[in-house]
Amino acid sequence: MNISIRKMTLDDLPAVIEIDQLSFPNPWPKNSYRYEILENENSVCWVAGLEHFGAEKIIAMAVIWIILDEIHIGTIAIHPDFRNQGFGTIFLGKILSEAAKAGLERALLEVRRSNQAALNLYKRFGFEVDGIRKKYYQDNREDAILMSAPLAKKLISDSVSNVTNNGKEGEAL
Repeated sequence: MNISIRKMTLDDLPAVIEIDQLSFPNPWPKNSYRYEILENENSVCWVAGLEHFGAEKIIAMAVIWIILDEIHIGTIAIHPDFRNQGFGTIFLGKILSEAAKAGLERALLEVRRSNQAALNLYKRFGFEVDGIRKKYYQDNREDAILMSAPLAKKLISDSVSNVTNNGKEGEAL
């Protein structure tokens, strides 16, 4: 399967909102994605798609914010039907690689303490635990693990090449 990774458009919103709702107990309000695409100058919104019966099927989405020399991953998710197939690694790798190419130096994120799959993925990209936000998530008062990683081009490229996957990376727009 050939995966394409590109900037999110308004036409992607139905699929993005579906992924968000399937992935998180507290999905973003629908108008938040529209704001990030159209109005937030510090936001870069990404999607990953696969060709599906001649049309593109959006399988992943992410919103990152550029703050000085860092990126903050505000949200990132893979559609449940496409998890554990290497797409998350390809998608996150592309986002981090593009940030490194742009001269950004560090990536930051929060992740639920119970989300072991995400924690494992982030650790493969060199993310380390920086701290804990106690009772951060309002739905169940779960702690958030704060993580960050340097955006060294070599580190990102090594992390992507060390993972076996079923897809090929497409070009970003």
